[in-house]
Amino acid sequence: MNTLLRAATAACLVASPLMAENRIDMVRPDAPELAAHGDHVIGVRTMTFTDPGRVDVVNAPAEGELPTYDRAITVEVWYPAAEGTEPGGTYDTILRDGETATQLTGIAARDAAPAEGSFPLILISHGYPGNRFLMSHLGENLATKGYVVMSADHPDSTYDDMNKFYSTLVNRPLDQAFLIESMANLDDEIGAITDAENTGVIGYSMGGYGALIFGGGGLSQTAVTRAEPGAFVAPQDLLDQNATGSAEHDALVDPRVKAIIAIGPWGRNRDFFDADSLAGLKKPLMIVAGSQDDVSQYPAMRQIFEETTGTDRYLLTYVSANHNAAAPMPAPAESYAFSEKLGWAPFEHYGDAVWDNVRMNNILQHFATAFMDLNLKGEAGMAEYLDLTENAEDGVWSRTDTGEPKDDDTYWKGFGNRTAKGLRMEKLTAQ
Repeated sequence: MNTLLRAATAACLVASPLMAENRIDMVRPDAPELAAHGDHVIGVRTMTFTDPGRVDVVNAPAEGELPTYDRAITVEVWYPAAEGTEPGGTYDTILRDGETATQLTGIAARDAAPAEGSFPLILISHGYPGNRFLMSHLGENLATKGYVVMSADHPDSTYDDMNKFYSTLVNRPLDQAFLIESMANLDDEIGAITDAENTGVIGYSMGGYGALIFGGGGLSQTAVTRAEPGAFVAPQDLLDQNATGSAEHDALVDPRVKAIIAIGPWGRNRDFFDADSLAGLKKPLMIVAGSQDDVSQYPAMRQIFEETTGTDRYLLTYVSANHNAAAPMPAPAESYAFSEKLGWAPFEHYGDAVWDNVRMNNILQHFATAFMDLNLKGEAGMAEYLDLTENAEDGVWSRTDTGEPKDDDTYWKGFGNRTAKGLRMEKLTAQ
């Protein structure tokens, strides 16, 4: 056996157990500093919150009385667990095709007793389609740092429950508002440790669309006056409630939300937002994007960054990544197989042609920790992890023999030598 073949065989033997377990908790040796798990052992619970009397957008007629229903939203909730909790557990879920079963392995203990204390709340909101496990790597990671993290299955937007797109357009910010209110009013031992007065929202794709609206950047007039039938036009002007200037949108904006991370946010590419509507967003904002995103479209996401003039905001760019930048967990082993139903391997829903998922996840975990700690916990020192040389590769590594930065050191804080590659971080301040 030649040297290259021997090395490849050894690599497969190492990787296969990890793939078989579909681990979501991996931290690479070259991960940035804040990607490391925090001090808390964590628990996880599956819960369901039901919003009675929500307008049934899917079945709404073109005119006449609007039907309503009880909209049940299942969530996964991660939280700091009591000392002595044995870490580790699994999650049973399905792939992007809506039918193939898979099991994920993480560090959260199912239904563990919660720790004592009070912890800020973070809501994670998936794309169209997605489910509550798509960003489970981030939910677990942030919980170890002292957060209660809730990740939702948004009805009409999940792998096995995809329905009319305009339902997601109408319901996504309403779901986000309802879930935060539900956690704030939760009367149990998880509610007792949840500090909903300091809440962050992390949304991917359509989750980012909802977070921008929920944060104050309502829809443009173009979005709510479209006349052509199709996926973008909801019956009976139901989308109008999310428009800038509407009474419903003004009431939607929640003062408890102190920070928003929008990953690959959709909408500006289809004129659902414009400069006037985005100026209404006043929450601290971080946008995460791939420079080759052809779904939400990178130039459109740069417009969001430029037009959210009412707040301080960051744009983290994964150079050459597509729409899957940062958010999706590592592709489960079962996703590598071709799907007859989809006509392609579900791997494409999780992976990127250039970037390794675990590296993307670790970088997101690092920056999400810094951004949320800064804005939800008031840890001012975390700003040093965000205010960086714009192009990572322009940073200069200059350290003493003991590893302390010299005066001319401009390397990205928290990144090891030669590890800050393929990234840009830009900042704009509120006007």
